[in-house]
Formats: sequence, structure tokens, C-alpha cells
Amino acid sequence: MHSPSPSLGQSILDAADALARFSDMEGGLTCAYLTPAHRAAAAMLAERMRAAGMQVRVDAIGNVIGRYEADPSAGPDAKVLMTGSHFDTVRNGGRYDGRLGILLPIAVVGALNEAGIRLPYHFDVVGFAEEEGLRFKTSFLASSVLAGRFDPALLARADADGITLAQALAESDLPGRGDPDALRAAAVDPATLLGFVEVHIEQGPVLLHHDLPLGIVTQIAGSSRFQVRVEGLASHAGTTPMTMRKDAAAAAAEMVLLVESRCGQAPTLVGTVGQLQVPNGSSNVIPAACHFSMDIRAGEDAVREAAIADIVAGIEAIAARRGVRAEVERVPPVNNAPCAPWLRAQFAAVLNKRGLQAFELPSGAGHDAMMMQRITDVAMLFVRCGNGGISHNPLETITAEDAQLAAEVFVDFLRHFKPR
Repeated sequence: MHSPSPSLGQSILDAADALARFSDMEGGLTCAYLTPAHRAAAAMLAERMRAAGMQVRVDAIGNVIGRYEADPSAGPDAKVLMTGSHFDTVRNGGRYDGRLGILLPIAVVGALNEAGIRLPYHFDVVGFAEEEGLRFKTSFLASSVLAGRFDPALLARADADGITLAQALAESDLPGRGDPDALRAAAVDPATLLGFVEVHIEQGPVLLHHDLPLGIVTQIAGSSRFQVRVEGLASHAGTTPMTMRKDAAAAAAEMVLLVESRCGQAPTLVGTVGQLQVPNGSSNVIPAACHFSMDIRAGEDAVREAAIADIVAGIEAIAARRGVRAEVERVPPVNNAPCAPWLRAQFAAVLNKRGLQAFELPSGAGHDAMMMQRITDVAMLFVRCGNGGISHNPLETITAEDAQLAAEVFVDFLRHFKPR
């Protein structure tokens, strides 16, 4: 087979543009789980998978799964190499985060199918329905179902409008409509898998700094997310002395600075407060409540857990000293996920054969591969991110040339893939 058409890279970017038309907001891209925009995006992905020559199914959590059937000579017991990423987004996010890892493999399958080439294994492309946690404050919801790690307690989790995950699924047209048995049955059998490989934009500046189009991920940093609720006492802003206040917002501000300070103490450790609200706040009333999120990550699980212990203890101490109450709700964490050396070596061989540097780097961002790593070996190929490495932002970008090169490398990887 010849290399994919030089227009393939541009076609991938065009597909991302088309998918970005479905948004929960005007003038930007927000695609939260099971909104009308999300359902429209899922339908477009299914349509593109079928057009590329794949058989398509949608599972109980909404994952869109396309299968490129193995060559008949592989026999009835052919195993599955899986790839994919998520198609939900953060609020006002970028159009390549997650989605590149779905659209690029679809384009590659289309090229293989057009050339009449089948692989000696089934090749599944998964559009994971939810990874970002925007609507229900979850982590890796869709991949946890596929990996057989779904926690039924999450069905009671409510969105900002009070709609629970169970209600949203019941009102959907998904198989089982949220029935826990259907969600359990959607898990893939690990014995059928050869591995999971994910293509993703880097979401950072490292490849750009080194002037490299592609990189091989060594490990994915573990992450922990929290929702913190601080409760104080509302009182008059003009008549309450500073020494007699129970100011929830001021307490939260000190807690936020604690996160920043503690997470600056180790090289791979990072901490972020991305949401901060004073519910029903007024300019002349001392805040009775303040809610904020915490996102804490590190390349080493022990480093992350030590920081979390210090931060939670610090929050409790701040609350006690200021006379407020603090509640810390923890979303189930995702531990550090190493990428399999044998899969990394195969990506390296393809890059070297093309005269490209097999540059390795860790990922500080979370990915669906983290959940899949619990049931199979995983690898990740990073694609250079433009605009200084900006991601989770409308300025997120990649070039058609880099998309083209990533597609060509991925074709070579698939055609020369050797199971372990």
C-alpha cells in the first residue's frame, strides 16, 4: 500500500471542524455528556465509521465503537487491537483534544479499506462518550464502563440542574437506559485484546520546543479530583468586625493558596483549582459558602498521595482556625499508568524507519488509556500542539502536515504490528 494520500492530514482537520459545529454554546466548543450536541457528535462519528468500512455499535454508556474486521485468514478467534479517545470536551475547549484520537484512526481505516487491505486482527476504534467530567464531575466515565470498572454509585451523581446520571441515561436512547446490569455487560473481555493504543495531541509545549512532530509517551501521570465545600456564616459586610467573621470565601482563598504552595514542592506534582464559586453571593454580605474544585496530579502515585494528605489536613486546620466547616469530596482517583515498553518499541521502530527521532516524554494530562491500562497493555503517540502548546482552549491547534505524518506512522504501526 502506498502512504496515505497527502490530503489525509487536511481531511482529519476538516473532520474536526465539522464535528466542532455541534456545541452546547454559541461562539465556542462545549460538548457535555448526553446533551443534544453530544448526541449529534456521536451520530456523526458513527456515520464516518460506517463510511470508512467499519461495523458500528453504541454501548450502554454511549461509546461509539467501530470495528474494522480482520482479514478472513485470521480465523474466527482473531483478537482485537483497540484505539480511540473521547469526544466530549471541557467548557469552551479545543477541537483536537480527544477527537484527534478518533478521527485520525477513522481516516486511516478508510485509507486501508479503499486500498483493499485487511489486518490480521480486528481493529476497533472507540469514540469514548465521556472523559472530561464536565457534566457529572466524574473521571473517565465511558472508559471505566468499557474496562469493567464502573462504579454504580455514580448513577446518583447530579449535574448542575439536579438531573442525575441515572435519569440522563434513562431518558436517552442508549441500550439498557442506565440499567446497572447493562453497564456491567458493556465491559470488554480483556482476553480478546491485543492492546490499546491512543493518538492524542500533546496538550503541552515539549514537542514544539524540541521541533518534533511526534512523541512516544512513557507514562501517564495519576490524577485525583475533589470538590470542596466551605460553609461559614452570612452577616452584614459593614457591621461585622473583621475579627468576628466566619467568611467562607476568605477561608477558601487561603485553601486555594495552600494547593498552589504544596503542589510546587515536587517536579512532577501539579495542583489546580479550576472552579471557584460563591453561591448566592452579594457584594455587601459576608459569604456563607464557597465551593471549589481541586485537581492534583503527579508522575508518581506516592508523591500525589502525600500532597493530598497534606492539603486535606491543611484545609481542616484552616477551617478550624477560621471557625468555618469544610467538606472535601473525593472523586475516585486514577493511578499513574505506565505505557508498555513492547508497544513503545514498535512505535519507535516506525519512527526510526522514517528517519524521525523516537522522542519519549511523559504525559501530565489524563487520558482514556489510563483506564484501559487496567485491563491491557497501552501505548500513546503524541502529536505536536501549536500555539505554544495551548490546550483545553479554543486556540488549541495542530497542522495538517503533522496530522498527515501521524496518520502515516499509524498506518505503518498497524501494518507491522507484532502481538506480544
